[in-house]
Amino acid sequence: MLLLHGPNLDLLGRREPDVYGTETLADVDRRARELGVELGLEVDARQSNHEGVLIDAIHEAMTDFGAVVINPGAYTHTSVAIRDALAAIPGTVVEVHISNVHAREEFRHHSYVSPVATAVIAGAGTLGYDLALRFVATRI
Repeated sequence: MLLLHGPNLDLLGRREPDVYGTETLADVDRRARELGVELGLEVDARQSNHEGVLIDAIHEAMTDFGAVVINPGAYTHTSVAIRDALAAIPGTVVEVHISNVHAREEFRHHSYVSPVATAVIAGAGTLGYDLALRFVATRI
């Protein structure tokens, strides 16, 4: 499965730790790979601050991966292009947000991704990635 992290998630552990916690992206990816082994999933984790790079990875997932877990970051609220790419995925798509986006600023309440996602996990901290992997394991 493909684990995609959007813009600014490379700053986990340093950016707004009161909102996003102190765990780093490397910690999240390591834990996801370890849990993947336990669940029988191969996890390919990637991060980019560039919309086109994320879209290219999603296109790759159409044929090379059975599922996509994505935290689109701020692109959640702005990118129709990421939404359209995810809509073409034949398998499971899980949208993850570390914070509860619905309890934050008004502009964060709308997601272009949610309508094309199989499941949405928000507000569970980085544990949301674990929950997403466990969900994926039941689907593929």
